[in-house]
Amino acid sequence: MRLRLIISFLLIVIVSIVSMTIIAQINTAREIRVYMFSGSGPARQELIEALTEYYKANQSWQGVDRLLGQAGRGMHGNSNMMARWEERLRLLDDKGEILFDSENLVTGEQITQDELFVSVPIIINNQTVGYLLPERNKIFTQSDEEFLIKRIKHAAIISGLITAVISLVMLSFLTYRLLKPVHELTRATEHIAQGDLSQRVPVRGNDELAALGRAFNRMADSLENAEKNRRIMTADIAHELRNPLAVQRANLEAMQDGIYELSPENIKPIIEQNLLLTRLVEDLRTLAQADTGKLELIRVESDFSALVKKNLERFQSQADQKHISMQLSGGESCPVVFLDPQRIEQILGNILSNALRYTPPSGKIDLSISCSPENVKLEIHDGGPGIPEEALPHMFQRFYRPDRARSRSEGGSGLGLAIARKIAEAHGGTLSIANHPQVGALVTLTLPISGKTS
Repeated sequence: MRLRLIISFLLIVIVSIVSMTIIAQINTAREIRVYMFSGSGPARQELIEALTEYYKANQSWQGVDRLLGQAGRGMHGNSNMMARWEERLRLLDDKGEILFDSENLVTGEQITQDELFVSVPIIINNQTVGYLLPERNKIFTQSDEEFLIKRIKHAAIISGLITAVISLVMLSFLTYRLLKPVHELTRATEHIAQGDLSQRVPVRGNDELAALGRAFNRMADSLENAEKNRRIMTADIAHELRNPLAVQRANLEAMQDGIYELSPENIKPIIEQNLLLTRLVEDLRTLAQADTGKLELIRVESDFSALVKKNLERFQSQADQKHISMQLSGGESCPVVFLDPQRIEQILGNILSNALRYTPPSGKIDLSISCSPENVKLEIHDGGPGIPEEALPHMFQRFYRPDRARSRSEGGSGLGLAIARKIAEAHGGTLSIANHPQVGALVTLTLPISGKTS
């Protein structure tokens, strides 16, 4: 943008100087030629005024030779024109034919273009009715000099005015071109401020304004996506809260009406639904803390391999019930990792519970740990059917479930993977999910050894 402004103003200055120089040169040269070849200034002006009045009165040049004859003798009959003319005088019609010649009685001849160029036009109502062509060779007097300077100043003023108009036109055009993207950004910003998040601006070129336009479009995309996700999440939260509350209310009303007895067995479903609500609220609180960067991590030096083995033991009974084999390999030579053990267990618990849920009976879950000087990596490969390709980009979205037919009690709240990724990112690591080349899903957790966030 800065370069465009500099170039634009420099262009205006150059065009202005060149235009004024050319126009002034043309006008000045013309004034000098007309003056030097067409007679003295004041006397010539008086004669032109007399000829103009004559044509207005007669609407033709008939009989004008009597007026010009007086001019040739000094025009003693006209008290307003006292200058003596000692040079040749020629009057031409509007086509350049000679009507009067003070030294030649022959008329009707056509003069040359050079002579017509230095002739003085006689104009009435913006129409040229004739030309005056005086010729002389006289001494250049002080009055002649003053008159010539006056004419040159007049030509310079005209040149300046024309140049100013050209500069204003160029300035208006360039200003419009330069400010058009700003106006578009302003208009789009006003629409976004009014709630229309679909507004985008066209991007042209690669200058600062184009970069601003691209940044604005990215911001608008982010705002629109955030608003869309907010509405979806609000609807999902309402849906997740509705079912447990409905179950609790139905059971309580049944007890109130005497349909159910107030017994531990009848209170148990209410407590279970209350626990589900508590877990959902806690998950939402964890996500809110992660979004605002306030997720508290209590980091200590930990043996990552031992932490994984501990979580495998927690899920061993579930695996035995389905006759699922869980095997862990690698990690023997990995250094200690600076992390929050409880938060990492939260990640591992979510991944392992999903793996057990989707792995069929008598299936297999393989876990492998590898490490480098910077990172430690855990890969969990389940024996399930894998994830539909259209669902892969959405696996970490909140309240998203690949199988919409699965109930919340069977498939979770849909917040587990979103929370797991947020915890991994809070540690400076990553959490990704993909389909294994053979079969099943492959979840990869990567954590920095030092615990430093990027």
